[in-house]
This record gives sequence, structure tokens and C-alpha cells, in this order.
Amino acid sequence: MISHHVLFWLKADTTADQKIAFRKSLETLKDIEVAKFFHVGTPAPIERAVVDTSYTFSLLLAFDDMDGHNVYQNHALHQAFLEEFRVFFERVVIYDAE
Repeated sequence: MISHHVLFWLKADTTADQKIAFRKSLETLKDIEVAKFFHVGTPAPIERAVVDTSYTFSLLLAFDDMDGHNVYQNHALHQAFLEEFRVFFERVVIYDAE
């Protein structure tokens, strides 16, 4: 199994409506058939020194294998999300694990 965890920091001037649209577009990625697990979230209200709550959105997916991960990367829904919403990214960090 491959886990794919993406943390998004959106630009400071991103409006509330743009954040709603961003999340709705992230939610469309659950329709990519190779995703075996899907979760979109925002920072949980946990106050511990080791917990980073500075990001805007978290996207966590799991795939059976690297082939599934690669299908996801090139899928039309993923590409459409990137095309429309990458202008809002201030920073993105990705953690892939097997």
C-alpha cells in the first residue's frame, strides 16, 4: 500500500469562497477509482508542541501500489484540480509512504 499525504498552505489573501471551492475540488478526487482511502481535512484543534496546525488543508489517500499512485497522478480529475487551484498554493508538502 502507498499512502499519499498532501498538506496545502493557501495564500493569505485566499477568500472564504475560494477556500470552499478549493475543498469542493479536493473532494472530487475521491472519484478516482484507484484511491482505496480518501480523507480531506483541516487542522484538528490539538495543542501539542509536536503537532503542526499551520496548514490550510490536508489530503490523505491510499493506493494498493505504485501503479495506482501513478494512475492518480495522471488522472484527469487530479490534473483539473491542479490546473484550476495551484494559483492558491503558498506552499505544498507531500509525504508518500509504503
